[in-house]
Amino acid sequence: MNIREIAERAGVSAATVSRVINCIPTVDRKLAKRVWNVVGDLGYSPNGQARGLVSGKSRVLGLAVSDMTDSFSSEIIQSFETSAVHCSYEILVTSTLHDPKRIELCVRRMIERRIEGAAVLTFGLEELFVEKLRDRGIPLVCVDSEPDASTVSIIRLDYERGIRQAVQHLVALRHERIAYVAGPFDSKRDSAKRSAFEKCMSEIGIPVFSELIVAGDDTVAGGRRTIAQLAQLRNRPTAIFCSNDMTAIGVMTGACELAFAVPRELSVIGFDDIPFSRFITPPLTTVRVPQAELAAIAFHALVSELDGTPRETGKPTEYALDTQLVLRRSTALAFPWRSTRTNLQSSVVDSIPEDSDDDCPIVIELKNDNVVLLVAGCCHTEVEKA
Repeated sequence: MNIREIAERAGVSAATVSRVINCIPTVDRKLAKRVWNVVGDLGYSPNGQARGLVSGKSRVLGLAVSDMTDSFSSEIIQSFETSAVHCSYEILVTSTLHDPKRIELCVRRMIERRIEGAAVLTFGLEELFVEKLRDRGIPLVCVDSEPDASTVSIIRLDYERGIRQAVQHLVALRHERIAYVAGPFDSKRDSAKRSAFEKCMSEIGIPVFSELIVAGDDTVAGGRRTIAQLAQLRNRPTAIFCSNDMTAIGVMTGACELAFAVPRELSVIGFDDIPFSRFITPPLTTVRVPQAELAAIAFHALVSELDGTPRETGKPTEYALDTQLVLRRSTALAFPWRSTRTNLQSSVVDSIPEDSDDDCPIVIELKNDNVVLLVAGCCHTEVEKA
């Protein structure tokens, strides 16, 4: 099946069929409808590359992630692709593995495929993409970056909001020695999270002990090494807040190997809310970064650029995305209190709805020296101290 056969069936010229398939707006609507009816009846699928040569548009968007095999990135890829397919775009997915040389190869592939725009959701080294693509006028979307280019849109994650909720939750459970396992110290994203943690601890009046700030590597193995290191302290932490869920899973695994019960003897909180976090034992309390929403914002930001949506000249367009604490079962009352505060801990846990482990954010706070359990911001249970 080719264009000439479609033209013959529709009673138009081959040139008209070509203009219709390539969405040229000057074609008469009735003719266009007639052509599309024939295309549908015959099941014709136009050659994407040929259409790109005619229209000057490839209908291909680039998507760069740090590692397409990890759970966080896979959720982003799936959501981005869903939006792209719905709008008749193809995507070219690349993973950087945080390697500058690999980034050069990723950029080269994108240029060779004549991408119309790129979403750089790598959470690191975004500047290398911007540097190599902005001079070509290719619209870009980045996360938490500071590019000096009007063709770049920025998605800013509010790390502080979710981290503050997590710190308040731990303090409400009487934790005072709270360890923080950071990601690589040279990562801007992890630096922002660590600063937010220290700020929130200071605001609530809980000291940040230097021996409880540990550098990790965002992996399960790194989490296991971290708990082994913290377990050697004379005055061990009663809670550990991790920079991502993989580290938190490693901490919980290592704690089990060291015979520390989570959450009875050690509370653990992660960050990201990867799908796997809700299926481990116990299910992980974590700060949710809505990956699907992040990908959807990135896609629609690119489409807005390609559609020529007007914006303030010379300034990047910014989009905000909140983080949110999701309470599951990996946190409990601080261990030293348990012998005298068992009733309080049990009351708090029993107040959590059975269906709240997935989509119902919960925050526990202090109010007039009582524990207040907030469920999805719409109801609460107040439990007096024992």
